[in-house]
Amino acid sequence: QVQLVESGGGLVQPGGSLRLSCAASGSIFSINGMGWYRQAPGKKRELVATSTFGVRTNYADSVKGRFTISRDNAKNTVYLQMNSLKPEDTAAYYCNADINFRGWTYWGQGTQVTVSS
Repeated sequence: QVQLVESGGGLVQPGGSLRLSCAASGSIFSINGMGWYRQAPGKKRELVATSTFGVRTNYADSVKGRFTISRDNAKNTVYLQMNSLKPEDTAAYYCNADINFRGWTYWGQGTQVTVSS
């Protein structure tokens, strides 16, 4: 069984930074992609960033230039470095992964990011 566990959320002031981590564990023989989504109260879950095949990245327009996704393949871990945070970045952030050729079907439990003064 495969699990995704996120960490690194918290409360930060506008303009501040946070780094989220998501570690995949269990019976894993292939990870084609890992990424992050977020969901604010009353809104739909939206893509933040993805990293596929270890080299291809994709970002939502709202976070380009501020957020950076990276992966440590040896640790089956994906990171999201978030800089210049804005109140509108406040949301629950979820890790998502394409593991063992089953598509993007694995999700973490979510970690809360709150940007407020």
